[in-house]
Amino acid sequence: MNFAPGLWARTSGVPAVGSLGAGGLVALSMPPWGWWPLALVALVVLERLLADQPLWARAWRGLGFGAGWLFPSTLWMVDFTLPGYLAVGVVFSILYGSVGVACPPGIGRWVALPGLFVLAGAIRWRWPFGGVPLSTLPMSQVDSPWAITVRVLGPLLLVGVAVAVAMVVAAALHRHWQTALVLAVVVVGFWGWAAVAPQGSALGTIDVALVQGGGPQRTRAANTDPAVVFERHWEASQLVQPPVDLVVWPEDVVDVQGLFAASPQQQRLAELAQELNTTLVAGVIEDLPGGAGANFVAVFTPEGTPAGRYDKVRLVPFGEYVPLRWLIEPLAPDYLPAQDMRRGNAPAVLDTPAGRLGVSISWEVFFEDRARDAIGNGGEVLLNPTNGSSYWLTIVQTQQVASSRLRALETGRWVAQASPTGFSAFVDPGGNVYQRTGVSEQAVIQAPVELRTGQTLATRAGPWPMVALALAIGVAAWAFRSRTITPKPPKPDI
Repeated sequence: MNFAPGLWARTSGVPAVGSLGAGGLVALSMPPWGWWPLALVALVVLERLLADQPLWARAWRGLGFGAGWLFPSTLWMVDFTLPGYLAVGVVFSILYGSVGVACPPGIGRWVALPGLFVLAGAIRWRWPFGGVPLSTLPMSQVDSPWAITVRVLGPLLLVGVAVAVAMVVAAALHRHWQTALVLAVVVVGFWGWAAVAPQGSALGTIDVALVQGGGPQRTRAANTDPAVVFERHWEASQLVQPPVDLVVWPEDVVDVQGLFAASPQQQRLAELAQELNTTLVAGVIEDLPGGAGANFVAVFTPEGTPAGRYDKVRLVPFGEYVPLRWLIEPLAPDYLPAQDMRRGNAPAVLDTPAGRLGVSISWEVFFEDRARDAIGNGGEVLLNPTNGSSYWLTIVQTQQVASSRLRALETGRWVAQASPTGFSAFVDPGGNVYQRTGVSEQAVIQAPVELRTGQTLATRAGPWPMVALALAIGVAAWAFRSRTITPKPPKPDI
């Protein structure tokens, strides 16, 4: 099969609609809509749109692909900030336009695209303001057979593998069997490596209860009574079935005016830990001297003794702190936080009677480096106390469950996600979800959870080996830029 190079140029509306539509398929492969094969279809269409095109055409088609993907799947941001929603969509669409620019137009694109998508992911998950790893390709692939490859080199490898699978299909459709076979061997090789790679080992089992107080979605701190939120979770805690080793409250459901130490809320939580004879972990917001705030989880022993805290390290830009406040605040004073949260700097673990607990607070679970910090410092289970009650729709909440599944696969740990209004869930080291709650319901879910030790290759290696591999792939692909998929004309008869 051979496609005329001028076809798309003569029908300029077709590639515009095609690139937006292909990106839309990626959006539909994401939670909450998600069916993972749609992302592969989208990538095959993108490959066809980029084939043998000049630089400007590849740029626009890549940009359209990014826009079709990111604007629908980050729609929830409109409820917070329309300018922010537009800025994020435009900036990251341009990033995927750059993927089109960097993609060689010949057959090297089948090799280059996996590496380029890895590099785009590495940038987007870390820049700007520490990264925005929402609506990512790995979230869409967590149900795919190759999701387990995150155990080897993390979520960037899953990006590369997913795009490589699509390129196997693309090369096969073009009857370029040699390229399709080589890519397929690489994919199977990574999958086989992940299947036998270390996953950690069990130390024992504890009984864990996750408390969800319930209440309406789409609420903000400004229009919510903190005392009501606290009481909802106090009431829900009466549903806990003793004996229980660990009880987890969600992020920032304990809102203290002033310091948490010696506050009435601290005393009541100590009493609850004593009453249930359990280790209690609860999410707290407190006001610090000097006008800053702190977002942390506090621990209480079964005797009711405070036993440490973990302060959130990865803060939400424009939600928990304002980058370039002097520039931005005059333009958007109504929805920005009045005070910045203090950033924590301690390892993401808590030593408790229930075991050494790894912690990723809310937003942190989207970042593989926070889970890697927790497990690298000996975390035996990963807790994700979170608060999704502010968000419109359920896009963020379902994507967070997908991220918890990825973190479980990467680390070889159980993940326990507790939210005030949904979703709360248990995830096993295989990425399987247990007992997910509904939105707004008051509930306690309780399950035996393995404490585990040992690291996976992903927690040891981090992202940089994949970044280096992706760069090498890009260089190799451009080395073949002069090759085309057009068959050579037959030699003339002599």
